[in-house]
Amino acid sequence: MEYKVPFVAYKKQYKDLKQEIDTAIERVLEKGDLILRQDVDDFEQNLAQFTGAKYAVALNSGTDALFLSLLAAGIGKGDEVITVSHTFIASISTIIQVGAKPVLVDVKDDFLIDEEIEKAITEKTKAIIPVYLNGRMPDIERIMEIAKKHNLVVIEDSAQALGAKYKGRKAGSVGLTACFSFYPAKILGCFGDGGAITTNSKEIADKIRLLRDHGQETKTKIVCYGWNSRLDNLQAAVLNIKIKHLPEWIKRRREIADMYNNGLKDIKEIKLPSAPQDISHFDVFQNYVLRAKQRDKLFGFLKEKGVETLIKDPIPNHWHENLNLSHFKLPVTEELAKEVTSLPMYPELTNEQVEYVIDSVKDFYK
Repeated sequence: MEYKVPFVAYKKQYKDLKQEIDTAIERVLEKGDLILRQDVDDFEQNLAQFTGAKYAVALNSGTDALFLSLLAAGIGKGDEVITVSHTFIASISTIIQVGAKPVLVDVKDDFLIDEEIEKAITEKTKAIIPVYLNGRMPDIERIMEIAKKHNLVVIEDSAQALGAKYKGRKAGSVGLTACFSFYPAKILGCFGDGGAITTNSKEIADKIRLLRDHGQETKTKIVCYGWNSRLDNLQAAVLNIKIKHLPEWIKRRREIADMYNNGLKDIKEIKLPSAPQDISHFDVFQNYVLRAKQRDKLFGFLKEKGVETLIKDPIPNHWHENLNLSHFKLPVTEELAKEVTSLPMYPELTNEQVEYVIDSVKDFYK
């Protein structure tokens, strides 16, 4: 189906950057620079500089960023890690994969982890993974206070929040590590899978560099068992082009969020995300997510109008039978699963398209 307003616009972004991207790809292929070459080094420097962290390590996915962060932090069998259910499953599954136990707490109305953290801490708790959903950071100052009080590691799940800030502190510069995804639909996306961690710890950065490349310190010296989790040099070259445009893309996302907020504010049946003018939070709007009454009917109506929307996680993660998480009772998370829907949000949207989405939502609630 051809949508009047599609949910993503991969082709449009490529067309806008075609000359830069094609030149970079051609250069990489002509030189044969494919694995752990200069483009990867350059991207790690660019990402560290953008986030304000001292180090960045490029990986093959945001999932591996979480997994290798937990391993590097020494999290394993018998340990507990606190996170949320209202997230992509990788935030939880990586805890299981290192042999630890996920402890799920509820979220607030802004979809982010709250003070339930402290109630969930036991003598087995070793880490907290706060998830920065939809381009917004939680109260990271309070989370770090709790972590310091109980001697816990904080791993920022920043996959949806590159560029976000809380009271001036950037996502990626606060915890032991921060984990980023460059999946194509992300605010900074490559042409396949990609990820990275940032950290202020040289020791952790060095550990993850080893773990991503089979424990090889050099081609003739292996110091530990590891994995294959390298970001392809070709993807790094693309990301180095795109990261230069990220500030202007974030500015445009915030403009679009303002338009949505102003256009939809009088509809009583929906709850909007916080305004871009929020003093404490600088949100980058990876997604623009509504809480909507009659959500499923709204989804169908917008589809008929040619507006592509997304209902993410209509079944909460802890309700999936085979995951053995059903003992967690998370009322806000469960309510959100019935109500949330994401409107189109990307910098290539025209003002006319945004207005069309607003008018279509208004038409439904008339």
